[in-house]
Amino acid sequence: MPTRRHALMMLPALALTACAAPRAIEAGTAGARAASPVDGTAPADDAAAANAVATAPAQSPGAPHGAAIARPSAAEMVERFGGRRPRGWGLDLAGVVTRTGSGSVALTFDACGGPGGSSIDQRLLAALRKNKVPATLFLNARWIAANPGLSGELAADPLFELADHGTAHRPLSVTGRAAYGIPGTASVAAAYDELVSNRQHLELLVAQPSPWYRPGTAYYDDVAVDLVRALGLVPVNFAVNGDGGATFTPTQVVDAVGAARPGDIVISHLNRPASGTAAGYEAVLPRMLDRGVAFATLSRAGAAHV
Repeated sequence: MPTRRHALMMLPALALTACAAPRAIEAGTAGARAASPVDGTAPADDAAAANAVATAPAQSPGAPHGAAIARPSAAEMVERFGGRRPRGWGLDLAGVVTRTGSGSVALTFDACGGPGGSSIDQRLLAALRKNKVPATLFLNARWIAANPGLSGELAADPLFELADHGTAHRPLSVTGRAAYGIPGTASVAAAYDELVSNRQHLELLVAQPSPWYRPGTAYYDDVAVDLVRALGLVPVNFAVNGDGGATFTPTQVVDAVGAARPGDIVISHLNRPASGTAAGYEAVLPRMLDRGVAFATLSRAGAAHV
């Protein structure tokens, strides 16, 4: 009988078309269940656009926003990492968080932004709210700019926490390495800017943004992973690909998300209302709740820090 991993690996290789006390999070296991596309924005959109354990800082909305948050400078990071050449590339490198140590499933949703990627799946949000299921929302700077009012609404909703999905939605690299045809950041300085400039957007929405970061396409090189952590952030990916980059049918979403185990981080997309994502979640969430599945944001599930 095929294993669960084999069943997920057999999902069609679809073309990329879219964009309690915290406990430890496990890193480096995403590859086992990440065979399908993960990105929520077509390559043309973004090619044109540019384990120690600690409690996660809670996201705090509605503060006096805009205060500077201390972080290392770009020059410091270039001096520290500029001489290193990457040795790894992928979704599940050492240091990248893909599972939590909790008994909950952590649903995460990307909003990728850019041409064709700045919509909102209100049906999906309604399904989460109706079932009172919390989630971590990874927002790209371009999506925030296109949806300022909605971004503020999501920041104020206690069901959700906001996380960082980069500025230009590029793979995080120090050599420009591409994923799905989307060029990565080309240097340490460019990777720093991709990280820090969107943090400034998030800091205008919430007083203490969560530390979670996922790059465009979800790809990193190993130097970029270390850069993320050096900036006090946590590189996050997933154990379960919930909607195949918003290409799955509702049935495929039900099968993928419904198979999530306690501790799994699930990736899906909230910016593709024409996809099968919302219909799949409408069907699967009540079933999972009836089975006793618990859901939590990443910050509720736990945090891994260096």
